[in-house]
Amino acid sequence: MLRSRMLAALAGVALSAVAIVPPARAEPVTIGAIYLDDVGFYAAVRKGIRDAAKSLGRDVNLLETNARADPGAEGSFIDRLISANAKAIVLSAVSADGSVRAIRRAHDAGIPVVCYNTCINDNAMKKYVYAYAVADPKEFGRKLGAVAADYFLKNGIKAPKIGILNCEFAEVCTLRREGFEEALKAKVPDYTIVSNQRGTVLDQAVSVSDQMMSAHPEINAFFGEGGEAGVGAVRSIKQRNLAGKVVVFSADMSIAAAQELADHTVLKAVADVSGQGIGRLALEQALNGADKKPAASLIVPMTISIFDTTEQAKTWLADHPDGLS
Repeated sequence: MLRSRMLAALAGVALSAVAIVPPARAEPVTIGAIYLDDVGFYAAVRKGIRDAAKSLGRDVNLLETNARADPGAEGSFIDRLISANAKAIVLSAVSADGSVRAIRRAHDAGIPVVCYNTCINDNAMKKYVYAYAVADPKEFGRKLGAVAADYFLKNGIKAPKIGILNCEFAEVCTLRREGFEEALKAKVPDYTIVSNQRGTVLDQAVSVSDQMMSAHPEINAFFGEGGEAGVGAVRSIKQRNLAGKVVVFSADMSIAAAQELADHTVLKAVADVSGQGIGRLALEQALNGADKKPAASLIVPMTISIFDTTEQAKTWLADHPDGLS
């Protein structure tokens, strides 16, 4: 009798176990990611996005491309993402005005768009962009400009002559320069920008900075607004044996920039925003948009760091062996 009751009880347990159905696995979330380049800052952003896709507890299917600052390539890929029924798009917009139509197409298709680092013009951004992960570009320039101004004052340079290697096809770089100049005006109002030319790619930055020094031998310093501009200017200065006479203040940390900063004879300071950090932040916003959550704020701020000592450069190199900030 007892054995019969035990068998009946066990049978009940077995039936209960069969009745438990595991929860259905969530469908993968397709997210489009567009980069302006595949080195330096944008390589770090890509790593931040990919790492976040693996660590945020979601099944994320990333569709990625490098637009190479080409609005046509950017627009074509956005159309591909619309056709692929992407749930959100993360991008650094190629052009404040030229990228509007493609981003509007994504918006009209019901796909939330998250900008990082660069975006479209303010009016369009308010209409068509879900969130914008960015470090305040004017504050970025102001912080670096303040360090430059202090250097000039310390070295008795009351009217510095400055060459700029720009990335002003993107509004964020124009704003960086405006912030840089605001800081100079406050401390060394007699400064002069003797030349302002595009030069974010290394070879181009070397060539353009060399040409500037030929045309303006009075140059005291260069401001590299982004990419490899600062490192290019450093190499040009060293090739002319002007280390110690002409200096550089630069945006965007990299292994080459950190090595030059550690040397400290030409490169005096670097302003930087963590590419990996902004990539993670942008993907988090994209997933919120994909989940139809209201955006907490259009602008999602990132921290700006200033590196201006040999010790800081050496620490950065030790902490970033892959060179990705």
